[in-house]
Amino acid sequence: MPTQSRFLSNRSGLRLHYLRWGEPTGVPLVLLHGLRAYAQTWTSLAQSLGDGYCIYALDQRGRGLSDWAEPSSYHTRSYVEDLEDLVAHAGLQRFVLLGHSLGGANALEYARLNPGRLIGLIIEDIGPGSSSQGDGAARIRREMSQTPLQFDDWDAARAFWRASRPGLSEEALASRLAHSMKQSGPVVTWRHDQQGIAEARLSIEPTDLWPAVHALDCPSLFIRGARSDFLPPATLEAMSASNRHVQTAEVAGASHYVHDDQGEVFNQLVAGFLKSLAIPAR
Repeated sequence: MPTQSRFLSNRSGLRLHYLRWGEPTGVPLVLLHGLRAYAQTWTSLAQSLGDGYCIYALDQRGRGLSDWAEPSSYHTRSYVEDLEDLVAHAGLQRFVLLGHSLGGANALEYARLNPGRLIGLIIEDIGPGSSSQGDGAARIRREMSQTPLQFDDWDAARAFWRASRPGLSEEALASRLAHSMKQSGPVVTWRHDQQGIAEARLSIEPTDLWPAVHALDCPSLFIRGARSDFLPPATLEAMSASNRHVQTAEVAGASHYVHDDQGEVFNQLVAGFLKSLAIPAR
């Protein structure tokens, strides 16, 4: 399925990049990546779903080919506004929304602020409290404060990823090198606003996601990596008990990055959930 690279201008004048797969007549599916990721992280999922879907993957502000912004704007409210602008730009009425980590928080908050708009919701490895407490939150804060802004060469960049994400497949590692990093003169640097994102992550209070979980009004699948340090099993159980729309799944052999660590299983879970939805006629 061919990939189309497109841009839009958001309400504050930022130029945002997104990828699109499929034809406009397909079931609309919007994908939101994690803290330091990019739209191409969803290529495997989009290709595996094949025909029948019109898929949009946004480079959230400060990432990929989207404009960088003031660090103070790297927070949930601005991300949700960007998503609303993409939805309006694409002319979407009701659609399915999927988000990983940061993207999952943004997806949940979009659902809370836009009731009735989602056919279904898929959240990968985040829940209430994930970003503010526990081993995973501490790991993210540590990474934000210790990640170098540049590397001497591509071997050093590859070594950084191998040390940071030992479970990455070769395919996922190649994707991160190609889409989150770039040659800048004699050194290798980040495509995303690493310094601004780190500043925001270390200073802005994470959004409380419990109100969004309680307000969910559509079928919602929460996917946890069995080795995740970010979404505790107890939180998964509490979300399921708090709202009848919540379904859960756990993927063996996966960390916080389920779609990277166990891509085939993740893609199958998403495809099965999509097939279970009552998709309105278009």
